[in-house]
Amino acid sequence: MNVISLLTELIPCLLIGYLLGKFNENLSVVIARPLINFGIPISLMGLLLKVGLKMDLIESALMALVAIGILMTILVVIPQLRESISCKTLQLGSGFGNTGYFGIPVALTLLPSQALGYSIGFDLGATLFIWSLGPLLLGGDAHQLLGSRNCNGVLKALIKSPASKGLIGALLVQVSPWHIQLTSFLWGPSKIVIILALVVVGMRLGWIGTSTSSSIRTKLRVIKLSLIMKLLGLPSLMFCLCLLLKLPNLMRNALVLQSAAPTAISILLISQANSHEEEKASSLVVFSTIFALITIPLWSLILKI
Repeated sequence: MNVISLLTELIPCLLIGYLLGKFNENLSVVIARPLINFGIPISLMGLLLKVGLKMDLIESALMALVAIGILMTILVVIPQLRESISCKTLQLGSGFGNTGYFGIPVALTLLPSQALGYSIGFDLGATLFIWSLGPLLLGGDAHQLLGSRNCNGVLKALIKSPASKGLIGALLVQVSPWHIQLTSFLWGPSKIVIILALVVVGMRLGWIGTSTSSSIRTKLRVIKLSLIMKLLGLPSLMFCLCLLLKLPNLMRNALVLQSAAPTAISILLISQANSHEEEKASSLVVFSTIFALITIPLWSLILKI
């Protein structure tokens, strides 16, 4: 387990973002929209083409949808959880992890290369889910999802989703006569997008340096249950599902580690784009990222037992 190598990849990006955020606190908002419209589709295209479009992707994507769907249902059905995590941003943040920009580097560092397909499949399923329904929910349209026009709304959101664009783009490149050259070309931009996304998180770290210990404790109290559900609840649920379905150990390890990824940067980007509960989203992304540096190595040890 090369945890030191993992930290040397993540910490510099977060530190650069922190310094840039100190220089211009609104810079993260400026970067967020281009990342949504162009960066995420390009990054997903590059990752998909790198590992190839295989059945492993579909199986892992379905597992991601099942696990996240069960967790989101639990948060809504159980009265105590529904009251404790009533904020839509925190609900989404409890289930959707930073699988692409944190989980993939973790997989590359802690797992054999054969596991990358499972990790990217999980990322694909979760990304399609969050970018399809996330903007609708945080945009205040959640009550319309069960209405007469919900099918058209969800379909339009799915078509416009950056993940859908990335998947369609990868399929087009895969059947083109230049797919080898394009795959090689897109791998570089994909890594740049990963770095930029981590830098955005680093920009949101700026308020920690200016916050009092009292305000930090207050923020932690607000997001405490969401942190527990994201870093411990979802990976535990995925672990149980993998045991129940008797999935191969390599697939199980990849899916559990992806489930243990900190709250998705997508939650922060969507909340900023919709000007909806940005502070809570920022707190959850930042603190889950910090605590994940402890919990992910612990999950890796558990999986080796």
